[in-house]
Formats: sequence, C-alpha cells, structure tokens
Amino acid sequence: MDLHEPYLIGDCLIHVFTFLTKEDLISASSVCKDWHEAAETPWLWRRMCLRRWTFCNVSVLGSEQVNHSWKRYFLRRCHLEANMTKGRSGGYTCKSLRGHTGRVVGLVYLQKNSDQHPDLWSSSAIICSASTDGTVRAWSVQNGDLLWCSPAQSPLTAIITDEQQEVVITADSTGLIKTRQGQTGQEVASFNAASPHCSLLQYNINNSWFLTVGTSQGSVCTLSDTALTEKSNIMVCDTFKVNTLLMSPDKKWITAGTKENDDLSPKVIYTESLTSPTEDEDPLCQSVPVTGCQAAVFIPTQPARLAIIHYNQRPRNKALTVFDVSLKKTKYKSEIQVQQVESFSLTLNTSSSHFLLEAKGSNCLVLAAGQELMVYSLKGALLASFKDHTMPITSICVDSFRVVTASRDLSLRVLTWRKDGDSGLSLESKYHLLGGSHSMSSGFTQVACDFSSIVASAEGKDGKDVLKAYSFTL
Repeated sequence: MDLHEPYLIGDCLIHVFTFLTKEDLISASSVCKDWHEAAETPWLWRRMCLRRWTFCNVSVLGSEQVNHSWKRYFLRRCHLEANMTKGRSGGYTCKSLRGHTGRVVGLVYLQKNSDQHPDLWSSSAIICSASTDGTVRAWSVQNGDLLWCSPAQSPLTAIITDEQQEVVITADSTGLIKTRQGQTGQEVASFNAASPHCSLLQYNINNSWFLTVGTSQGSVCTLSDTALTEKSNIMVCDTFKVNTLLMSPDKKWITAGTKENDDLSPKVIYTESLTSPTEDEDPLCQSVPVTGCQAAVFIPTQPARLAIIHYNQRPRNKALTVFDVSLKKTKYKSEIQVQQVESFSLTLNTSSSHFLLEAKGSNCLVLAAGQELMVYSLKGALLASFKDHTMPITSICVDSFRVVTASRDLSLRVLTWRKDGDSGLSLESKYHLLGGSHSMSSGFTQVACDFSSIVASAEGKDGKDVLKAYSFTL
C-alpha cells in the first residue's frame, strides 16, 4: 500500500469502520485527523440508520450540515428510543392537561410523530379529547397548552380523526355527527343519526372520503364527503347497539357487530356496496360463523384476515378464531366467502367480559382481559403473559415499537417488542408511568401514543377528568 495515497487509506478505513458499533465509531473518530474524517463519513451513518430502522425520514435533515446529518439523526433517535425503553426520571416530561368538566370519552392524535417518519428536531404532537361536557379540546402534547375548544353541545360519546388527520369527527348523545377542521376546530358539517350511541369509522377510497356510522338501533349508515351526504343504510343487528366497526387493510370489507347479544354473529359487508350502492340490490353482507363477538381485529399485514373472540359452546368458555374474507364472483352474482384459518380455546384467569384485542404484524395478537396482558400467535401459542397491574386493564395502545396498557390502578405499563428466536415477536415488560393520587382519581380509562409521547385520561372523582401527557425527551 502506498502511504502517500490518502484516498486509498480513507476508503480502507471506511470499510473497516462498517464493522464498528456506534460507540466504537465515536471513539475511533478521536484517534487522529484521518480517522476522524473517515468516521464522520455520511455514508457510514446513513448505512447504520437504514440497517437499524429500514426507513428514515431524511426530510428532517434538510437544515443540517451534510457531514453531520446522518450521524445526528442516528444519535438523537437512539437517545429517544433509549429514553422510551427505560422510562427513567429525566427521560420524559409529564404535563397535566386540565379543562374538561366531564368524563373524557375518547382521545385521538390530530398530529403525531410517526415511528416511520419521526421528526427529531421539532416534534409538535397535538391530541384531541372529547368529553361528556360537550366539548372537543385540542392540546399541545409537549407544552401542555390548550390550542382550541369547541362550543359546548350535548354530551359527546365518540371521537375519531380522518386518515389525513385534518378533520375531527364526533358523535353526541343525540346522534348528532359533526366534522371540524383539525387546525381551528371550526365546524364543517353535521348529520343527525338519531342514535344515543354511535360507532365511527372513516376511510378514503380512490381519493373519495367516507364515514360509516354504527347506531344503537343496529344499523350501519355510510356518509360521503365531509358534507356528510348519506349514501346507504343497512341493518346488521336489529335493536342492538353496533359497537364493533372495523375496516380491513385492503379496504374491501367492513366488519360490524354487537357485543350485547351472545347469539348474534358479527357480519362482514362489502365496502363498495355501501359506498356505491345500486337501487335494485341490497348491500352485500355475510354473517361470520361464530356465536357472539367479544372483540375483533383485522391482521394489519394481510388483505382481509379477521380475528374474533367469541363464545365457545358455553358462555364462560371463549375461543379465538381467525377467518379470511374474500369475494367470489360468478356470471350472475357475487358471493362473500368467510373461510376459517385457525381456531383455539382461550384459557383466561378472569370472569371479565371486557376484552381488548389488537394485532401486530402477520402472526401476533395482543389480548387484555382483566388484569392480564397476553400475546398469542395466530395458531394459539401463548408467547407471553403479564400481570403487572393490580386492577383491570381499561385500554391498550399497540404500535411497531411498544405496547402501552392503562389500568384502574392509575398506572400505565410500557412493554417493548423483541424478537424471540423461532417464536417470532414477543413482548418485554419495562416500566410503569404513574398517574397521580388515588384520592383524586379513580384510575386511567383511555390511552393513546405516538412515537415519542403517551397521553392518557385519568377519571377524576369529582367528575372532571384530567389528561396526563408524557413526552420523551431528546
């Protein structure tokens, strides 16, 4: 090797440095000038970023110097994830968001820091809360400031945002559905569903905006555009409240059902027959062959794979069954096919009928029942079980990085995903986040999270719920 060829030496150093950890690479950069220049090579840090996270939001690097952008991104994101994993004092801040004079019935992020597109320099998450006091309030999660508050109306019962997170959608106890601009809270449109309880589901298909509403009378009504123009109406569980309303990842199917009747099966409905109905045909609908529905979820990485917790012969016995939903077309008609993929009995140490079910990846189900959190494979293998809470779990939030559980014991439990050899994904319990005094609160009832924050509602004993916003620091 010619020692007078610095570019050759630099290339060799860079190649050697690809085998180093971030700690070793930082140490190597202080050895000498040549090592420092090689260790600061943007390609090295970009490679480390993409190997660790697969995708990185390079748009947040625009104002940084090129030679330090990827390094700073890597170090800041590692630091943030370390704080989220350890949950130590100083690794996060907690704000109490006060203002509601009633119960909080729902929490939704209007603006969030995504795990796929994290903004590591100017995170500005916004959460919206709906309350029985009849108001919607928008809050800055990091600062704890109230951004806007809607005029009071009848007690609110539900809140969601649209897919672009530009519109806030609410329902109140009279069945009045309203859409509001996310940035200002200004009302856009309203529709009266004449139902004291409504389930809400928003989705976009081919750039067209739709809202499907499940009512207390057992019907499913589909509205189009933010003007809320009625497109179709179908009865799915006559006289029983529709409180299960889900959309498949391929958006071809909507599952609707009730948890209030043990004999009524949930139904799958062909979405196109709701959004583009024909005058001479009813919406295409098919019952799922199970008895009752305690909880349901679509598998996120499959086009239309549905998991349902239901009764198994006797009411105290529960089973979890997985179905694939598809459409069979012939010359004269179209027919929905619901084909069983897996089914297994659930062994639960609780008599509670309140189940929370979420899915992660293609083969991982997260189930909360009573005080216990369980992770199952789709074939029924119990991958992990946790009983960290001393009182029932009321809400769970699942994303690609962690699972957060909220409980009546006034604590949030944070668990992180890990690979478990041949078993695939599993969870590892990490730490509690405490919510304050039991003399003032009856426990957590709702939880939501984005990549760098967690927000939960604590039920106040005086009837005034308080939001707790935990922001993990960079």
